[in-house]
Amino acid sequence: MKHHLARLLSSITIFALLAVFALPASGVGQLVAAAAGYKDVPIEHYASKEIAKLSQMGIVEGNTEGLFQPDQEITRGVAAMWLSKAMKLDAPSGLNGFTDVLASSPYVQAVNILKEKNIVQGDQGKFGPEEFLTREQMASLLARAFQLKDNHMNIWFKDEKAISDSHIIDVVRLKQNFITEQLEFMPKNKVTRAQLVLFLNRAMALGENKENELPIQDFLKASNQSGFQPSPDGKQMAFLKAVNNQIQIFVGPIGEETSTRITTIEKRDIVGFFWFNNERLIYMTDMYGTEDYHLHSVRADGLEEQDLTPFNDVRAEFLDSISYLQGHEQDIIISLNKRSSQVFDVYRLNVKTGVMEMIAQNPGNVTRWMTDLYGDVRIAMATDGIETKMLYRRTAKDPFEPILTVKFEESFIPIMFSFDQSQLFALSNINRDKLALVKFNLNTSNMGETVYENAQADVTDIVVSYRKEAILAVKYETDKVHYAYLDKEFELLNQEIAGKLGAQSYSIIGNPLPDSKVLLMTYSDTSPGTYYYYDRSKSTLDKIADRKPWLQAYQMAEMKPISYRSRDGLTINGYLTLPKSGKANLPFVILPHGGPQARDSWGFNSEVQLLANRGYGVLQMNFRGSTGYGKEFLNAGNLQWGNAMQDDITDGVSWVTQQGYADPKRIAIYGASYGGYAALAGVTFTPDLYAAGIDYMGPSSLLSLLGTMPSYWEPDRQIMYKRVGDPQLDKQSMEARSPLLHVDRIKVPVMIAQGVNDPRVKKSESDQIVLALRQRGIDAPYMIKNDEGHGFQNFENRVDFYTALLRFLDNHLGK
Repeated sequence: MKHHLARLLSSITIFALLAVFALPASGVGQLVAAAAGYKDVPIEHYASKEIAKLSQMGIVEGNTEGLFQPDQEITRGVAAMWLSKAMKLDAPSGLNGFTDVLASSPYVQAVNILKEKNIVQGDQGKFGPEEFLTREQMASLLARAFQLKDNHMNIWFKDEKAISDSHIIDVVRLKQNFITEQLEFMPKNKVTRAQLVLFLNRAMALGENKENELPIQDFLKASNQSGFQPSPDGKQMAFLKAVNNQIQIFVGPIGEETSTRITTIEKRDIVGFFWFNNERLIYMTDMYGTEDYHLHSVRADGLEEQDLTPFNDVRAEFLDSISYLQGHEQDIIISLNKRSSQVFDVYRLNVKTGVMEMIAQNPGNVTRWMTDLYGDVRIAMATDGIETKMLYRRTAKDPFEPILTVKFEESFIPIMFSFDQSQLFALSNINRDKLALVKFNLNTSNMGETVYENAQADVTDIVVSYRKEAILAVKYETDKVHYAYLDKEFELLNQEIAGKLGAQSYSIIGNPLPDSKVLLMTYSDTSPGTYYYYDRSKSTLDKIADRKPWLQAYQMAEMKPISYRSRDGLTINGYLTLPKSGKANLPFVILPHGGPQARDSWGFNSEVQLLANRGYGVLQMNFRGSTGYGKEFLNAGNLQWGNAMQDDITDGVSWVTQQGYADPKRIAIYGASYGGYAALAGVTFTPDLYAAGIDYMGPSSLLSLLGTMPSYWEPDRQIMYKRVGDPQLDKQSMEARSPLLHVDRIKVPVMIAQGVNDPRVKKSESDQIVLALRQRGIDAPYMIKNDEGHGFQNFENRVDFYTALLRFLDNHLGK
């Protein structure tokens, strides 16, 4: 047991050599003098604030001469008294627990109730109340008293071998829960009175919510009801609901409150579902974050539940349903990398029998397949490594032929066939900067008319009515999501709905132009959303359900769209969230997004709201390389990991401090995936800018990242080289931008979290940065979850992570 941590090797870690005994005490001198009144606890004493706090609570006390004696070693008896008061324990049932603690002892009540609670243990019937408490004994007292759990934070002490076998687990728990962050624990050292106050105060704070702080679970638990989808005939409603923190599908008659659970998922996570017909649903699952998705079928009454793609290490992707075709009433079209892990072939699958048949084999370079309006696979996007060719065939029996070549810097994204099948609707930035909705003539292989383009932002999606055989609107995003209407009836419908909702944003779900009721969901930056039915004939709005009714909008913080200029003149758009408790000189979290070919958006963000609820300001920015702002802005991020992309983040820090929002000495950088890399890059390449960093599943080396990509990313390897760097041609530059190779520049504490099954950023990326830090004598908290992949999905794991994140931030930003 003594080498418990050393045996965890790649699970190692934890740093932050927090001066547990050197916390700031500014502003507490008057509190100490007035509330505690101890002559020997000056304002500059490292534990002055905590001594005053626990004295006010009646947990600790000094002597009759007005002295606290903070540096005097504490006895086991006094420690027991303090601990029993902190726990608010009742009187014991007996006073004979130990032979050396007599009924006349001032410690008898505390020692005996702690024994009854199995918190203290003696030796041969003796407690030793006058013996001095050692640090490892203190660890066991606190671990048992406050039931410190194993949160899978793997930690390291330089003096681990000196810790007794009987105390090692409790000492580990103490560090896992950030009650200590010391690199050397000094287990045999005696504990002073001030030191115990510090440790006790931190243990008491576990799970404690201060005024106006909501429970962390409220932000993290799944929606009460979400994902509402009516059946095709409009008679039933399916939705997602958490049962014991496991998402399941429920179905019930529309207009009634009763519903029936129809899935029994235990080890897998439901990641999406849809109605196949009025009697059956299809849903997709993932297991432990591996992203090897399976497709399942279940009847609307919960019978005949089956895994349609029960293959190990195979990823299924849904392409189309062809149940409307005669002879294929039970069929869907899917793609699988079953034959080869690197490429996806197309199959026709019977959802009732599970029988499947390959209908298109991948020649090795197709990265996307597309069906026409009748379920025939007629478009394939193929890569030569850099450029993409669009392949087309007139019928399912004809060979594919190239009809368009798309350069690396440009995009052409087919969306759907026109209703006469002669053209494609696509999003394209060929010969323009922003993605526009265009037509492509399949008969002439020429670009057709531009249906809609926006000068400010990329078009991101369309709204289609199959009943009217028309595109009703296009979607684009600037500060918020906006729609440009192409159909008058749909525009009038939205004007009617907006008139009922006022300033609330909303999105229509399912059929955008039904004859009777329109299903929609409202949302905002302060609301997780509410589902409604809008009755077109009655012009009435009927509420269905709130997604998270336990969160109230007035309790949440406003997310404000902002922009600032980069050092080379680009406009960087982002979002600023300030806590309701204050607006200036705040502790701040800089939160770069993942991707990096992605973007942050306005709306409800549980993570951001949790941070704001705890008093932190949050800045999110869409640095160059982000999507949505045109190809010039996107391609400006090529080969700029750790360089100009990081400069955009750094310039955001400058902006938020110059505006007076952030205290420049209390800024942390935290991100996931690419954001995790940005966090590591921030503390490495701008080491004086941040007080702490948190890397959540981020790569630490650009070279090793590209060497461990998922096999199905292989066709796009050369594109990754264009975005990140070519290990042969750009090796020196990639080394210069890899935090792993420059850990000697890191000055501040870093926390790291990783899922073992992550297929995108392998666990080795986190292991190696932690090992490199340890080799420098630096400890780094390292949370590893064995049942997770690229991001934690399990509720308990998410609670563990965010609990640790908040304690880490509190310790190092001094909130």
